Amino acid sequence: MKNIDLAKKVKELRNRSGISQELLAEYSKLSLRTIQRIENGETQPTGDTIKKLSSALNITPNELIDWQIIEDTNSLLIMNLSQLSFIAFPLLGILIPMIIWTSKKDKIKDVEQVGKSILNYQISWTLLLFIIIIGAFVSVKLELPINISFAGLFTSICVMYIINLVVIIFNTLRYHNGKSIIYKPAFQFLS
Repeated sequence: MKNIDLAKKVKELRNRSGISQELLAEYSKLSLRTIQRIENGETQPTGDTIKKLSSALNITPNELIDWQIIEDTNSLLIMNLSQLSFIAFPLLGILIPMIIWTSKKDKIKDVEQVGKSILNYQISWTLLLFIIIIGAFVSVKLELPINISFAGLFTSICVMYIINLVVIIFNTLRYHNGKSIIYKPAFQFLS
């Protein structure tokens, strides 16, 4: 649906509720100018604006945004592949998908579920990687009887990177082929 369709819908719902633009602005805590721009089709409201409008009009956000949620497999594939940034620095494997997820989460079908799966997996992977690295350094500093060589640590890190790379490519190909993703093992940080 284009801006003009949303404009008609908001105006129709507002009129059906018997409230003026001024009252809608007050109820939704949006500016009068924002309400006017939406009703004139001059702007595309954000997810937060949609939530405020739907609350003020006593409807669900889905009644306003069902038309807005699009199926965009390219964005989801990009979000999957953006995890590869972990190669440069592990935290980038979390940050870049998170940025894509938050910017698209009210606009693209399945982005909520895919984004949470990706982030849960990447956070889990990064935590495990840091635990291995910190654990190795602590055991050396405290001279614990655990014998961890540099070669063993390097091998462990390489194995972790290879596993992450394989999981990302495997899931990207699964999603591309229309199958569900399987980012496991992962702790459920985001549910």
